[in-house]
Amino acid sequence: MSVRPGRPPESVWDYPRPPLLQPDDRRVRVECAGEVVADTSRALRVLETSHPPVFYLPPQDVRTELLRPAAGRRSWCEWKGAAVYWDLVVGDEVRQRAAWSYPRPEPRYADLADHLAFYVDAVDRCLVAGETVTAQEGDFYGGWITGEIRGPFKGGPGTRGW
Repeated sequence: MSVRPGRPPESVWDYPRPPLLQPDDRRVRVECAGEVVADTSRALRVLETSHPPVFYLPPQDVRTELLRPAAGRRSWCEWKGAAVYWDLVVGDEVRQRAAWSYPRPEPRYADLADHLAFYVDAVDRCLVAGETVTAQEGDFYGGWITGEIRGPFKGGPGTRGW
């Protein structure tokens, strides 16, 4: 991937811990089974050391009628709190645990309340400013890699203990 004009490279090793919550006005789209599932210019990015950014989209800009609560476990983030997971249902297709949210995040991350994040690998395509996103390796963190983002990234085999 090449860096798009106007976007300087970002090393995930320069991101802070605890994570930074940052508004991002680039157009973000999520597509699945021939449908636009989300389309916004009001995303929030979470930037955390060793992770590609995670984009959280406001519920007003997500087709929430396509989401249903996912069965199974929840998870806990030491910074953001308890996450809930969502299945994405588009026509006859069900993408299990395709998205997650924090209904009641910890106070420092209150702006994330009810915003939705999508796993790139669970949908057909995610775009940021027209650029197709690459998924963070692994099945837990859900980061979005665009041309300006530099690793190495946590998430792949052997990196959980970093």
